[in-house]
Amino acid sequence: MKMTNEHNRSIYRAWAPVYDAILGGFFLPGRKQAMQKLDLKPGEKVLLVGIGTGADLPLLPSGVITTGIDLSSEMLQRAKSRLPLPNREVKLIEGDAQQLQVEAASFDAIMFNLILSVIPEPESCLRENLRALKPGGRAVVFDKFLPDSGNLSFLRRFFNFFSTAFGTDVTRRFGEIAGGLYIKIVSNEPSIFHGTYRVILLSSCKH
Repeated sequence: MKMTNEHNRSIYRAWAPVYDAILGGFFLPGRKQAMQKLDLKPGEKVLLVGIGTGADLPLLPSGVITTGIDLSSEMLQRAKSRLPLPNREVKLIEGDAQQLQVEAASFDAIMFNLILSVIPEPESCLRENLRALKPGGRAVVFDKFLPDSGNLSFLRRFFNFFSTAFGTDVTRRFGEIAGGLYIKIVSNEPSIFHGTYRVILLSSCKH
């Protein structure tokens, strides 16, 4: 099934009331790992791409300035219900993360947690939002990816037909998504589900 914004709006409208109850605990260790890797400091500006229900918000250290973007108004309502948070400034934007929603070179750090396997055009999402990163800034990706080498099995393709119906693609490779971008992979570490999910730390590079 081809993933589209319209499909995702519909799927995550249904997911919104139950997402945290069903998947919150499963993803929490990976979210914590990604937040630790990003190593945010007080006063830094961080962009949360695909903020969803705002599960990352309570993990933010005190003093950071946060902007969260998501396509789903229902998921954003869940994120809004977590606010306000002590000593954290948070702004929420409803919008398409495949198109730059914020000023270029305006963030110290970016989080791409569980968005690159969901969004229809992950290459556009990564490229457009990395434009918002200051020179020398850093980004972290927490998501599931296939190894960059190896063939895509028929079983994986078959399973993906059903997984996309529930709002996620299990056939994506980070190397293909990030190809041609001016970024450096600082680390690429296994995370939950026996390393199927990865935590990838990136730093921006000048042309």
